[in-house]
Amino acid sequence: MQQVILNSMKTGKFVLIAEVGVNYYDIAKERGITPMEAAKLMVKEAHDAGIHAVKFQTYKAETLAAKQSPYYWDITEEPTRSQFELFQKFDSFGKAEYKELADYCDEIGIEFCSTAFDFESADYLDKMMNVYKISSSDLTNIPFIEHQAKKGKPVLLSVGASNVDEIERAVQAIRKYNDQPLALLHCVLEYPTPYTEVNLNKIASLKAKYPDLVIGYSDHTKPKAGFDVIKTAYTLGATVIEKHFTLNKTLKGNDHYHAMDPNDAREILKGIAFLDMIRGSGELKCLESEMVARANARRSVVSKGAIAKGTVITKDMLTYKRPGTGIAPSEIDGIIGKKAALDIEDDTILKWDMFED
Repeated sequence: MQQVILNSMKTGKFVLIAEVGVNYYDIAKERGITPMEAAKLMVKEAHDAGIHAVKFQTYKAETLAAKQSPYYWDITEEPTRSQFELFQKFDSFGKAEYKELADYCDEIGIEFCSTAFDFESADYLDKMMNVYKISSSDLTNIPFIEHQAKKGKPVLLSVGASNVDEIERAVQAIRKYNDQPLALLHCVLEYPTPYTEVNLNKIASLKAKYPDLVIGYSDHTKPKAGFDVIKTAYTLGATVIEKHFTLNKTLKGNDHYHAMDPNDAREILKGIAFLDMIRGSGELKCLESEMVARANARRSVVSKGAIAKGTVITKDMLTYKRPGTGIAPSEIDGIIGKKAALDIEDDTILKWDMFED
């Protein structure tokens, strides 16, 4: 199994997770192929775009939502008005299907994981993935959180729609049984999330409150040229970033309307690579590329008037001019009081061999 997410959690290197979720059902219908073929196609497209990991959602409608559960999404994009009815459309996969997908991910070299929404799913997914992802919707479902924590694997915990006491209780529940790397993913439980509600500074707040944890971001905004939301989240410290994934953003229903497609993913990864390049190493030293400018833009000690051989040097005989290829002004005290070893012309860049030892 791939371990890109875990490596990111340990090293702080950026990782992009494509949340396929259950979008493959709509892709299958659109293209006239089976859901499994569509799921594998989406995995392949994600891999080819350079995405590091794919994440599915594993549930059965009857264990997830009551039949009278109301909707909480944009019904102009997804007209279904019952959570139960919506989930029932997308819950035909079980253990065998997810095992096939996990194997396929291993085969092509992209990490597989899936958010479990019931105990049975959490159990059978255990052997298929290296990291557990817990949804914001289960943040207060402490028994379920503890059940997954006991698996002893790293955890990604989304903290959308939460208050700090709820986050703290969930973290304590995980830490009670699990000392593996733990990531808190800021997200806004609004589909799509308006840009005015993204509140990315919450990432900085989470980093300040939980300095020993990894902080990430799960994005539900509509993709926009430049991908400023995701790039800003990364700049603020979110290293594990998850975004819904589709092959057709114009499809109605479910999570297509706020998802990225393969081209978006390529642009996101290109943008993050550019940020990494311009951020550099942060090392406090002169760069090799600065050496020529350093030598020419700095100043040297220069003679202010002609100095005859044998003259004892005083401060009023000296000034400071470019380039910096001679004695640095910071070394002037080492010149004063020495005798000139030769005749020195006016406006000469001074060198140590011009003076007697």
